[in-house]
Amino acid sequence: MRRWIAILAIVLPLASLVHADTRLRILHANDTHAHMEPTMIKGKAYGGWAKFATAVKQNWTEDQPCFLLHGGDAFQGTMFFHVYEGLSDAAVMNAIGFDAMAVGNHEFDKGPPALARFAALANFPILAANLDVSKEPILQDAVAPHAVIESKGFRIGVVGACTEDLPFISSPGENVKVENLVPSLQREIDLLTAQGVSVIVVVSHCGYDVEQGYAKMLRGVDVVVGGHSHSLLGSVALPNDQPSMGPYPTVVKNADGDTALVVQAWEWSKVLGRLDFVVDDDGKVVSWEGSEAIAVDDRFHEDSVIASMISAFKKPIEALMAKPVGEIKIELARGALNGESAMGNFIADAMLAATQKQGTKVALMNAGGVRAGMAAGKVTYGQVIEVQPFSNTLVVLDLTGAEIKAALEIGAARMGLLAVSAGTSYRCDFRKPEGDRVSDVVIAGAPLSPDKTYRTVVNSFIAAGGDVLTVLKDAKGFRLDTGLVDADTLIEFFEKGVSVASPPVNRVVAVGS
Repeated sequence: MRRWIAILAIVLPLASLVHADTRLRILHANDTHAHMEPTMIKGKAYGGWAKFATAVKQNWTEDQPCFLLHGGDAFQGTMFFHVYEGLSDAAVMNAIGFDAMAVGNHEFDKGPPALARFAALANFPILAANLDVSKEPILQDAVAPHAVIESKGFRIGVVGACTEDLPFISSPGENVKVENLVPSLQREIDLLTAQGVSVIVVVSHCGYDVEQGYAKMLRGVDVVVGGHSHSLLGSVALPNDQPSMGPYPTVVKNADGDTALVVQAWEWSKVLGRLDFVVDDDGKVVSWEGSEAIAVDDRFHEDSVIASMISAFKKPIEALMAKPVGEIKIELARGALNGESAMGNFIADAMLAATQKQGTKVALMNAGGVRAGMAAGKVTYGQVIEVQPFSNTLVVLDLTGAEIKAALEIGAARMGLLAVSAGTSYRCDFRKPEGDRVSDVVIAGAPLSPDKTYRTVVNSFIAAGGDVLTVLKDAKGFRLDTGLVDADTLIEFFEKGVSVASPPVNRVVAVGS
């Protein structure tokens, strides 16, 4: 299934690459997040690379061109990433036969080196037209703007897209520049069209709404295979009643007035996207019958080769994953972006406890840094890593009350309400305009004073301005990176005998969300 033909610098002397009424198939996944094993939903297993591989084989077609694409974010989310930093996923994705992948924001969670190692192992191109990596030497040969992929003698152009929020939500470093999305994509589409490539697919990690929006603004785009928003499309029946965010495919008109098809495949390989479409002799989409998102459930047995690979990768981490670190008596829910997170508040409590020697009075935790909740019962090392997989360190800052209020307002407006440690609370009214939603702020048991200085602990990601919290990056007061890793801090909190008997909630009151 290796059909990677070319990247940007190679100009192909292609004549006609399509024929009248050519039927194509694209299989795809996105946001798999190192979930190499199945996920249980109400007692039923979904996804996992071994089942996914079988689903791909059963939906592969030998009588028409077929392509397998990934919409980004293979990195981050389980102990497999904690130990292998994407290399186990690259090996399995090679074996399954992926043809191309978009750069997701989480591909930069460990900085450019981890992405470079992943790309060096991958047998498929890693694409992002709107990332300028020319000043990052280790990525110059790792990330390309586009590729030309062939199946059964038929070539398509695949252009990559990465979210423009990348600098705020991950760690690409100062040498990776994010360019304006639409002009970058149009440049690559025009280049491919000039080479005679008539069918253009954007493999994208920008989010369902953004992907629909730019598809309408681009000339020459035929298909967008997306990611980032974890959007389930179509009418897949799932036991947890996961809502569909739109039709599969979602049909829009591009800037030429021609049909463009937008698709996503939820998350964690729990569904396989299957897009069947027909193009005319100009490469324009004329129909799309038979397309659907397919639940990767017990109908698909585990591929023995992929299952063996996963088993081998798992052996070194099984003992570590199963190691108990503590116990909780109640569930700690992750919570919604516009609601309170019991898990986030508990993490904030652990952060505050770990830095009391530095005199901290309050801890702030970003919603995006809480990746899972915890059920009541014993807590293992592996569970802690799933909740906090980023290996951020704790940073102690001196912030004014005004700066804390500004940080809370940014959370309310942009990336999700900030969780807070015990003794701190606030109210958020989403009916009010941005910048004026937060009120009744209490810090360490006393009403917030705008001019007072508060010693605060946050993680290193938001301390550096992540999640648009530039107020923390720009703060001029005392600053100390403690070197304490967030997950280790949470483990130590459990090992001290903490056992939650009642939910750490009612610290954040949200209305009008």
